[in-house]
Amino acid sequence: MVHELHRVGYQHVRFSSGMSPSGMHWRCSITHAGNMSDDGMRVVDYLLNEDVASYSTGSQDQFFDWPDVPGRSAKELATLFVERFPRIVQIGKGRDWAYAGWLTEVIGRAERGGLSSLPVFFADYPLDIDPIHMPPPVRTRTRWQRAWAAVRCTRRN
Repeated sequence: MVHELHRVGYQHVRFSSGMSPSGMHWRCSITHAGNMSDDGMRVVDYLLNEDVASYSTGSQDQFFDWPDVPGRSAKELATLFVERFPRIVQIGKGRDWAYAGWLTEVIGRAERGGLSSLPVFFADYPLDIDPIHMPPPVRTRTRWQRAWAAVRCTRRN
């Protein structure tokens, strides 16, 4: 679905993914590049509800807990995502060919290797992430955005 969003001009839409504490389910949060850590692997602020959409494989095909999506294609899901998360796509509009290309490669690996090939950036156990599987760093954030993100992080801690 994120790939479909990239195809229609929302290449600053990004995701962060990892494993549930039990290790049974893959989790994915989708947001815009401005809400990602500089390394491109973590969502900065999950408290911004309209800026983060979350999914777990525990929900099977009820993506984002939407009851009307089982059986829909990635393209149909992208259309619904634009309607239901307008802020993410509005901020996510623009070109980021490095990230879009990386995601295309990730999708290819997943198609060949199944669910075990999905990227995992966080878990409740140590991870050894091969640099080739890491997304490109976020380059769209300005210096003041990075400073503000650091302030928000400090306030929460």
